[in-house]
Order: sequence, then structure tokens, then C-alpha cells
Amino acid sequence: MIVNLIGFIPEIKYKPTLVTHLNCFDEKDLLKNALAQKATVILKFRGNEFGFSQWVSPKRTRSYPYSRVYDTFIKKNRVTIIPFVKDEGFDGDRDFIQWDTISLMSLLNVYVIIGYYCIATKNFNFENKITNQIFDYVYIYEQMSELVNYQSSALHWNLKQMDQLLNVAEKSQKAYAEISKQTGVRMHSEQGITNRIKSVRKSVSEFKNLSRKLAAEAQKRELQTLQPKESLIEGKATITLQNFLGGFYFLTVDEFRIIGDTIFLFEKKHSDKKLIPSANDVKDSFIKMALFTNITDLVHDARPLNYKPIVGLTSEKIKEFCHSSMSNEEIITILSNYNNLNSKQIKTILSYFEEARQNNFFIFLMDSNRGEFQNLAIQSLL
Repeated sequence: MIVNLIGFIPEIKYKPTLVTHLNCFDEKDLLKNALAQKATVILKFRGNEFGFSQWVSPKRTRSYPYSRVYDTFIKKNRVTIIPFVKDEGFDGDRDFIQWDTISLMSLLNVYVIIGYYCIATKNFNFENKITNQIFDYVYIYEQMSELVNYQSSALHWNLKQMDQLLNVAEKSQKAYAEISKQTGVRMHSEQGITNRIKSVRKSVSEFKNLSRKLAAEAQKRELQTLQPKESLIEGKATITLQNFLGGFYFLTVDEFRIIGDTIFLFEKKHSDKKLIPSANDVKDSFIKMALFTNITDLVHDARPLNYKPIVGLTSEKIKEFCHSSMSNEEIITILSNYNNLNSKQIKTILSYFEEARQNNFFIFLMDSNRGEFQNLAIQSLL
């Protein structure tokens, strides 16, 4: 079963506790390419401090970009650099930016600078492949210079970035042509870039048009309160979220359950070979929690619902289960007696559970072969 939910996010309030230590860099370091190998830093730029993160690819499944964005949440001003395209050469992959990536960053109030690579070296393990790609930091410096004086929202800035897509694409084409000439590596066809520009522009246009349409419909809609039904439903869910700027954003939920007038929204992370999912996987799921914990007025079929965001960490290696409603003493007992975890591993898991408590969501860790454990965990919330 698939359900469609509608919610409103007035603002993003979230306390990250898992942020790794971030080094500080000055604006001059951009021009020195000193940030070329840095995932996330604090960037001091003309009297302002930014949480500054960089994607190594526009594809979201590579190198945990959401984890990098998560680490910038310690700063009110957050900017992330995403390449319009990353071409590894004819023998490698080529990935393009997608509008829904920009849309999600807008909802999280993260300013996006769409960049392009201008330096690379030949990967000698392949005939036509490059590596060590570096952004044009002069261009990023120019964009940062505009951003520090920008007075509007991340959404409006990011839409402005999309309007400049053709310019960035042309710069990227020229840069890759020069890289190909210098390295002797054959790149992918330029036609793909032209097609992608058309695709992204269409998505942006649809976003604007649909947002206006849904906003008009929302004004006419009269919500009616239905009597709670004692039911248990599970499956996939989509959520249409509206923020204070009037934009509508579309997200998916890994799993949901409705019990009475409460819906449980699950974000799942699984590990086949390790005791627990990686820290990057966990941070990735917490990005969703930054959204879900700030939802108000969640509705399904004109029926207002209470909601509970949940992160489910599952593993085939872990034994038994524990969750954030338990005391730390109970959790430690389960982790040490059943799983023989060391003190460092236990401390890590406790830090995950503490972040859930700090931000009003629920998290559990369980043996993925024992589905009944999830039901038991949910019972603790009823």
C-alpha cells in the first residue's frame, strides 16, 4: 500500500551532536585550492562564517554527500558545492545534477553553488579515465562573493543557480575539453550535457508551476477531522511538504505504520557485514530526521495525524534489540551481554540514541532477521 501525506515545515530546528571536528579556512584559501580535498569545513568569508561542504559527484549515492551536509548544521549559514556534471572519461561514469537534490537542499535551508571541475589527471589504470578532479575555485570564490551579500532565502538563491545552469554547463564543457586535450583521455559526448540542461530546466519549471497550483488548492481545501480508526497499515509513503515560502517538496518514506491517529515514519539503514550501519549512513538518515521532526499539520486523506519519526538501524550481525526509550544502563547491558561490543562501539551507539532524544525522534537497533523486534520497539511508544 502507498499513502500520500501532506505536511508543513515552518522552519528547520535541529541539534547535531555527531559533527566531527571541522577545520577553519579563510576565503583566500579558496583561491589556493586548499579546500580541494576537504569534505566539510568552516569557511570564513568577509566577516561571515559558513558551514561549507563539497560533493565529489552530483550523484547522491556516492561518498555520502548528505553526511557532509549534516556536518554543516552547526552553523546557521550553510553552503554546499555540487558539480553540475562529473565525467570520469569514456571508460568511467558520468553523473549529472538533478533538481530534486537542489530541492532538498532548499528545504534544509542550504545554499547551493553549482560548480564545475577544471583540473584532473589521467587514471593510468584505464585508457580513457581521469581522476583527482578539482573544482574551479576562482568561480566558487566569485559565487561566494555574491552569496555574502544575498538577502533572500536558500530557495531563491538555489533557483537563481538553476537559471545560471547554461553558463555553468558551458564552462564545464570547455574545462573537460581542455582536460581531455591535456591528459589524452576521451570524454563522453557533449550531447548528454545539452539534454541534461533541458531536463533540469523542465523540472524547475514543473516545481514552480506545481507549487503555485498546490498552494491555490490548499487555500480552498477545508480539512475535516475524522474519528481515529484502530488500524495497523504498513508500506511505502510519499510526503508532500510545504515550507513558509510556498514551495512544495516531494519525499519518500522507507516505511510507515498507522496505529490509531498516529503515523510512524521510518527511515531505515541496514548493514549486511558489520554490527551496525556506518556513521555516514546514520548521519544520512539524520538529515531526513531534520525534516521529519519539524513537520506540523500532517494530513492523510483530510485526516490530521499525530506523527513519530523513527530511524531503524538493522544488521544481520547484531543480536537482540535496543532503542532510545530505554535507559543507557539497559542499552549497555544488551550491547555488552549479547553482542560483546567494546566500550568505543557502545559509546558510538549511545551517541546515536542521545541525538534522537535531543531532537525528539525515536531510534532502534535490531537483528534484521527478527522482524518482531520492530513491533516491540514501536509498542514502547504507544
